[in-house]
Amino acid sequence: MIRDIPHDPSPWWRHRMMWLVVGGPLVVVVAGIATLVIAIRGADDVLPVKESSRQSQVPAMQGRNHAATPQAPKH
Repeated sequence: MIRDIPHDPSPWWRHRMMWLVVGGPLVVVVAGIATLVIAIRGADDVLPVKESSRQSQVPAMQGRNHAATPQAPKH
């Protein structure tokens, strides 16, 4: 026995399931565009690097480079 599925004559935008499926990705796209606009309009200016600030960063840069240097193979 095959039962007939009732036909709903309402338009596609009246179905709640359609909004559940389409709503999530639509919100993500809108949020991504809003984030892009905020990032472009609110971009900070690049500050010039002073020579004195580079000298104060020398110990940190040496430590970073030492940590990134691979160990010598042990024989």
